Amino acid sequence: MSSNEDETTDGSEPDTESPYTLQREDDDARHVFWADTVADRVEERDPDEPIVIKGGISPSGVPHLGNVNEVMRGYYVAEVLRERGHEVRQVFTADDRDPLRKLPRTLCDLEGNLVDLGEVDAGALGRNLGSPYTDIPDPFGCCDSYGAHFSQIIQDSADAMDVPIELVSTTDLYTDGEFDDVTRHVLANRDRAREVLSQYQDKVDAEYVPFNPICAECGKITETVTGIDLESDPATVDYRCTDMDAGDRTIDGCGHEGTATIREGKMPWRFEWPGQWQALGVDFEPFGKDHAEGSWPSGQDVARNVLEIDPPVPMVYEWFTLEDEPFSSSEGNVILVSDVLELLEPEVLRYFFAKDPSKARDFSIERLDQLVDEFDRFEATYFGEVDANEDEQAFAERVYPLVVEEPRAERIRLPYTFAAVLGMFDDPELREEVARKEGHIPEDAPEWAVEGALERVEQARNWARRTENEFDYELKRSAIPDHEFDAATEDALKELADFVAAGHGPDEIQGEIYETAKRHDVDIGDFFGAGYRLFFDEEQGPKLGPFLEKVDREFVVARLRRDR
Repeated sequence: MSSNEDETTDGSEPDTESPYTLQREDDDARHVFWADTVADRVEERDPDEPIVIKGGISPSGVPHLGNVNEVMRGYYVAEVLRERGHEVRQVFTADDRDPLRKLPRTLCDLEGNLVDLGEVDAGALGRNLGSPYTDIPDPFGCCDSYGAHFSQIIQDSADAMDVPIELVSTTDLYTDGEFDDVTRHVLANRDRAREVLSQYQDKVDAEYVPFNPICAECGKITETVTGIDLESDPATVDYRCTDMDAGDRTIDGCGHEGTATIREGKMPWRFEWPGQWQALGVDFEPFGKDHAEGSWPSGQDVARNVLEIDPPVPMVYEWFTLEDEPFSSSEGNVILVSDVLELLEPEVLRYFFAKDPSKARDFSIERLDQLVDEFDRFEATYFGEVDANEDEQAFAERVYPLVVEEPRAERIRLPYTFAAVLGMFDDPELREEVARKEGHIPEDAPEWAVEGALERVEQARNWARRTENEFDYELKRSAIPDHEFDAATEDALKELADFVAAGHGPDEIQGEIYETAKRHDVDIGDFFGAGYRLFFDEEQGPKLGPFLEKVDREFVVARLRRDR
């Protein structure tokens, strides 16, 4: 869920329910999977079918990986409820009638390519500050509006994760009349609405009306309502187009006076969010911790004391960071689902979101190999292929079937860094040959498993190129690069080959490179350079010892001896 509006409260605590569902200490039974705990809470309310699970976003900028948090948390609860025999509808609202309050610094096209504002038709955005996202032209020219463009990226992200969401436009809820009853009720009970909201926002005065019409003259949203007619169908409001506060700036109103129906505007966020609960029949909604102390207290207060409904089961999730920094479109610290899925399998990313949402985590592209290794162990634990403690085993048995499309014991996972080594050369047949020779692909492996294993090679190669790490080199396997070494260097290379052939770990090989050079009175820099020349035809390269240990030993030994 999302909001562009003020999140401050005055500290008062009316009738509230803690949104910290996963942090409750009064649960008699603890589940190994957090989604089971939430599903219990939902079932306790004996909801009508279908059970409705909701998330939401205001499409104000780049829909990045962090925004998918809400999609995936809702998905796992939906899947658990489906396992229990319930019909479930997972909706995701695009709060696209929100006004554009400031120009974003970064946008992205439908393929996920980030672009600066200056690279697109930004004029339409500047001219439409204060207008709803769905009334602003798409700066890329490919969708019906600015709002539709970024909503499509959210839909594409969910599709790529194989999560069946129903994307709901808040604009459509208004224009199609699905918000009529809620909006009319709020306006009919505006004194009570004003009283409730005043506990959370200081700007609420005796003239406050919980509806913001769209000016028919300039298209901007205005907060000044001068009259209300609830007898019309649909109900109408009279308004004057006045200035809008937008953070540290003011968006000028045009002064036009007119009349709008309740389908031609929007409720403020603190009423619109509970209004969505009522209009969509929401039973459960996860949200970030920023809303736990802001929108949630006011939201449930409005639900109970203005709309006279029960709020849905809540769940606060912790944000996660990207490379230990907050996600930020303006700072360029973002990554899209489409980007991530070029680097790893969807099931690895689904596993990341299956972890406890009450704990803060970091998503690191630099250290992506660690996440993949963690997933591989989680998978191997499910199939009983590794030693695991009782908690690990229980978690894997419960969660793994929800993470993958179908558990298949015959699957093959190449170690991610080994796959990155294979990505150093292009020949697909040679990649398979090396993987088989190193024992990562069994002789009797089914073809689908082999193909799946080798797909990771391209993903790991993309990772190496994106991060420019030690695997971002082209390994010269087909022929020995041209070289000219003195006798001492040639002897040292042969001795190093014997050491590698005997079978040693990466640190041992790294240390032996230094010792071998010393014994043969070869300059250590020149000796490393000889290795880089033989393997990469370059003067520099990755840390040599760990690299030589990862590449198939037979090839390494032969190349150091300059046999092939």
